[in-house]
Amino acid sequence: MTTSDDTVSRLHDLAAADSESLSALHGRLEAAAQGEDLLDVAYRTLDTAVGSLLLAATPRGLVRVAFAVQGHDAALEALADRVSPRILQAPRRLDTAAREIEEYLSGIRRSFDLPLDFALSQGFRRTVQQHLPSIGYGRTHSYTQVAQEVGNPKAVRAVGSACATNPLPLVVPCHRVLPASGAVGRYAGGPEAKATLLALERAHAA
Repeated sequence: MTTSDDTVSRLHDLAAADSESLSALHGRLEAAAQGEDLLDVAYRTLDTAVGSLLLAATPRGLVRVAFAVQGHDAALEALADRVSPRILQAPRRLDTAAREIEEYLSGIRRSFDLPLDFALSQGFRRTVQQHLPSIGYGRTHSYTQVAQEVGNPKAVRAVGSACATNPLPLVVPCHRVLPASGAVGRYAGGPEAKATLLALERAHAA
């Protein structure tokens, strides 16, 4: 091996060591933050068939699921403003959420067993969002049906707004709510992601 090759090899070794050191440092920081109760929001990302998802949780439960098209940085900024600025990337805190989402997207899970934190929603929007999991796997309801089900038949547009601002898409299944025409309609992750989720559920609902 030439001197140049030795130098390159040493640089690679140093880079690997630095990476390991940073990883270890982050792990200690994460553990210290949790041990001293300094971590209010933990987050991680998850690569899936519908794109990269940002998952965030408070001690009360999963508080945010954001698609890449929504902007992960924007989602974290909103969490800092509306929940707490004490945010840290702490993947282990979200292992269960990541596993259940992967199981759902693999067609082997029909419902989620995760504690949810609706801190980002208030009033009628929260009422609608908390109702959405009652729409069965593989089924769809119209905005009009949902308005009737939550006891406010005239609030069709408000139901649409509640679905559009759902902070927990995929886990709280706003994708199961469609326009009266039966078209796919809008979705936080884009119409293609919504169509993918609906097709997945139809394929495994039998």
